[in-house]
Amino acid sequence: MWLALAASAACGKAGPPLPPLVRVPAPPAELVAARRGARVDLRFTVPNSNSDGSRPANEDRVDVYALTATEPITADDIIKRGTLVGRIDVKAPRDPDKAVEADESDADVEPPAGPGLDQGAVAHLTELLAGAAFTPAGPSRDPRKEKRGTAERAARPLLGPAAAPPSRVYVAVGFSTRGRKGVPSNPATVPLVMPPPAPEAPSIAYDETAVTVTWKPVTLSGMVQQPDADGVLPSTPIGTPLPNVAYHVYDVSAADGNAGAAADKLTATPAAQPAYTDARITWGQRRCYIVRAVETINDLTLEGEASAVQCKTLADTFPPAAPKNVQAVPNEGSISLIWDPNPEKDLAGYLVFRGGEGGEAAQPVTPSPIEEARFNDPVAPGVRYSYVVKAVDKAGNISAASPPASAAAR
Repeated sequence: MWLALAASAACGKAGPPLPPLVRVPAPPAELVAARRGARVDLRFTVPNSNSDGSRPANEDRVDVYALTATEPITADDIIKRGTLVGRIDVKAPRDPDKAVEADESDADVEPPAGPGLDQGAVAHLTELLAGAAFTPAGPSRDPRKEKRGTAERAARPLLGPAAAPPSRVYVAVGFSTRGRKGVPSNPATVPLVMPPPAPEAPSIAYDETAVTVTWKPVTLSGMVQQPDADGVLPSTPIGTPLPNVAYHVYDVSAADGNAGAAADKLTATPAAQPAYTDARITWGQRRCYIVRAVETINDLTLEGEASAVQCKTLADTFPPAAPKNVQAVPNEGSISLIWDPNPEKDLAGYLVFRGGEGGEAAQPVTPSPIEEARFNDPVAPGVRYSYVVKAVDKAGNISAASPPASAAAR
């Protein structure tokens, strides 16, 4: 009986053919938007796999869209109603159907070809904020919800001003070689409030161990609530939260002091105090710095325009320490001097000076710096001599004299 049923099932009618598998790229990873004045710098990682984990990604471009809003919006809404900020061309697979599954070796992946960025590379884009970028888009219309929304708004209590400022929201999405949209990235948001003012040009000071950059704190214009002061009781703000202001410090030395060029951000997190210590000391190197004020509102941050550039060439004008524990040991026909080696990394050597016990001025007995922390001076026996030692660094700076040591040869 079972065999008959099995045979009957095997003779059943074939179903409709399945549609071909279409692979679309995975979402671009780590989308970050950083606002600096009127400029928004965007960064993300180009997908190197498809949404099902297969490789390489079936894509030839990544588009970035932006939409200004005052309420939460979805990635699809940004793509549908937003502005195309930029497009990154990506190397595409020669044959999208020859993808390697997620559990297969990378050695089996055929490298994508053509113009554009490599898959898996970090992409950069910039949007300059102007005009319509500051105008919030209207809410997405859904007739089924509008009637219910009207009743809900009528029942709400009166509230103060909205705490959240208008925001610019960005999303990145890859497109397949046939123009099919992939999975959108997570959104990245920047606030559209007035940025903090640029700090004044910083001051630069340095010693042998570090460069210290300092600047005058900025004052936000239009602040009704001023920071707490001594002798004044702290207040509790109502309505819009007070902004928190800190600072980022950038090294623009590689760009020859051009604040608008690529800069190396030195502060991993914004500095709360108007000072930064840069421990990188390389004598003869020219260092250029800028400072930007960073304002944080509702967990969103924006940077103001850069301060004027301040540069300084690091010159070694710092002498080494005076040698310590100089000892004079009498020998037959000579006096041996020994002392503790100096710890400076740029030490060039030592100069030895000899003077008489009767007040004779000390004269150098080493015409050039000696490297070892010892010296043997052939002298006449029975005459007492006084010695001092000075350290010299590679920049030619000479230390103060060591405490004197004296002896007479036998």
